[in-house]
Amino acid sequence: MQLPVQSQSTIYAEPWEADAGAEDLGEIARAADRAGFAYLASCDHVAIPRRLAGAMSTVWYDPVATLSFLAGITERVLLLSHVAVVGLRHPLVTAKQYATLDHLSGGRLILGVGAGHVTEEFEALGVDFAARGAVLDETIDALRAALGEDEYPEFAGERFSFGGLGQRPRPAQPRIPLWVGGSSPAAVRRAAVRGDGWLPQGDPRTELPDQIAKLKALREEAGITEPIEIGAITEPLYVGEPDWEVGRRTLTGKPDAIAESLRAYAAMGVHQIQVRFRSRSRTELTDQIAAFGADVAPHLN
Repeated sequence: MQLPVQSQSTIYAEPWEADAGAEDLGEIARAADRAGFAYLASCDHVAIPRRLAGAMSTVWYDPVATLSFLAGITERVLLLSHVAVVGLRHPLVTAKQYATLDHLSGGRLILGVGAGHVTEEFEALGVDFAARGAVLDETIDALRAALGEDEYPEFAGERFSFGGLGQRPRPAQPRIPLWVGGSSPAAVRRAAVRGDGWLPQGDPRTELPDQIAKLKALREEAGITEPIEIGAITEPLYVGEPDWEVGRRTLTGKPDAIAESLRAYAAMGVHQIQVRFRSRSRTELTDQIAAFGADVAPHLN
């Protein structure tokens, strides 16, 4: 699941999140850890312009700081950046941050990356917004080198070049999983050619099979035989029968019925699903997390 509180876009944030903070975030993370969730995710925006603040809000916690905080108070759940806009930063800076996070968490990092979409963010940081796709492609390649096992990584590209510079600590994992986010044709191609996983961005169920077929065809065309982890973001969920308005798209009802609906994703070729629960308080959310882990998850996989 992607965590609440740490990003508060009006598209998905619940009203109670506005007054929430570190204690709430910690309790939710621990609840997901106990319930057997695969990963917790945190978003990435450096700054939001006024023209977008009404819809997006300006509440976007830094993903490295947030995931590091959660690493220290959880035991087994993986930690995903969904997604880090890595093109905004030099690859050696990104590598230093995420290698340290992986080292300190005992190898629990999944590095999710995306191109970004806020023009002013790029302009303020001196990065060419129009070239963000090409920048991301090269940044991914540079990160593959910088996050590898070599203490002195080497890379030479059009925009970035480094060598003879040591960085420790190294990641705990020999190869950090790198998942590419986004559903545009460029993002799907990037995931197919450069990713260990794909994180679609809100594709409806009806569109996922075609997208997955394109992804697999592009990967095969590129001659890549390694498996790729395909994800999906589900409809909002509420385990049980709510006594309040949760929205017409929300999946509700008995655990076995919810599980039956979610198993349709696996039939499409999806390997992991990201869920978000409707809630009116932290307690209701942690109750939902516990109910999903105990009563819905056993019917999956």
